[in-house]
Amino acid sequence: MDSSLAHLLILLVFVVGYLAIVFEYKIKVNKTASALLMAVLTWLFLFSVRGHALVDNMHALADRLSEVSQVIFFLLGAMTLVELVDSHRGFLVITDFIQTGSKKRLLWLMGAIGFLLSSVLDNLTTTIVMLSLVRKLVKEKEERFLLGSAIVIAANAGGAWTPIGDITTTMLWIQGNITTLRVIQALLFPSLVTLVVALGLLSRQLQGRHPQLVEKSQREKKEPGSLLVFVAGLGSLIFVPVFKAVTGMPPFMGMLIALSVLWLITDILHKDDETRHHLKVPHVLTKIDTSGVLFFLGILLCISALDVAGLLRDLAHLLDQRIGNFAVIATFIGLISAVIDNVPLVAAAMRMYSLDQFPTDSFLWMMIAFCAGTGGSILIVGSAAGVALMGIEKVDFLWYLKKISWVALLSYFAGIGAYLVQDLIV
Repeated sequence: MDSSLAHLLILLVFVVGYLAIVFEYKIKVNKTASALLMAVLTWLFLFSVRGHALVDNMHALADRLSEVSQVIFFLLGAMTLVELVDSHRGFLVITDFIQTGSKKRLLWLMGAIGFLLSSVLDNLTTTIVMLSLVRKLVKEKEERFLLGSAIVIAANAGGAWTPIGDITTTMLWIQGNITTLRVIQALLFPSLVTLVVALGLLSRQLQGRHPQLVEKSQREKKEPGSLLVFVAGLGSLIFVPVFKAVTGMPPFMGMLIALSVLWLITDILHKDDETRHHLKVPHVLTKIDTSGVLFFLGILLCISALDVAGLLRDLAHLLDQRIGNFAVIATFIGLISAVIDNVPLVAAAMRMYSLDQFPTDSFLWMMIAFCAGTGGSILIVGSAAGVALMGIEKVDFLWYLKKISWVALLSYFAGIGAYLVQDLIV
């Protein structure tokens, strides 16, 4: 097959597959199926280009699969670890003390906890944990919608400033585009600005007080060892970037060590009680979102095919010619992530611009990490956290667009402004 025809077919598959992912709920086809089909077909057309030796194509695929697998193994370890803590009801250690009669204070408290929690957990898990609490604490539907929306914005902002808080930041970290201390220094302040602006605007929509929330007798019961597993789990997650900095080994190795230690702790903790089978790792593994992991695999392999074909380099050249300003390009990526999943956007950006052109911790990578992480809050479908809010609370797309999107947009631009000012001063 001629290379130009192969490239055209690759682009066609990518566009059609992407549309299938975006309109997943309309066409009733799971996005993972679309992503995996995209991955295989794009590489199939790449292999069919006339004049390309099979051995060269195999080497290219092996190299890209080596990079992608690091992200996949990291995700599997992190998801298992978080699910293990959750199965022990470990997160109740954080949420039990949230008892306040002030609606505004509850909003700020939930936002702050969501922000901090998502810095070590992924934003999806943080949102699910916090929304499960909101459903027990607040009866009024409209108030739950506002609190849930605040949690989505807080979780997305909180995940942007640490290497393990958001999958896109994690991808940049694993591939060496950013380092742990530098991303925290660069993005903590802009992320806080995003959170504070959003909560400040949302708090104007809440007035008055409500009755004392939930009596202790009505709260969920903790499982045996919940505090130990919670402390060990969070400690293990925080240990991962330290492990990478000290040893120089890939982050997924640190995550696997963290998981193995927690696995040992829970096996020893529950070894003499057969009724605690649901608290052990083999059972927890059955609850992992395998579909989500395969989605990442498909998307990342598809982006790799576009890169090997040279299409992403052509796109980077076009953006440089037409826009030129990298702050605008990063901002644009964040706005697009409100509609399109930020994983392929960031993966594409990483292939468009090389580390030779933009070294580790450069302005572009920091801006992309922040914009892709926080831009998804602008629309409810723009992030996994927003989709979780739709599913759990049945929040309507148009309600979010009317009540929340403008808040998320203003807070997004406020965060970008904070980063640009900080970058000029520091």
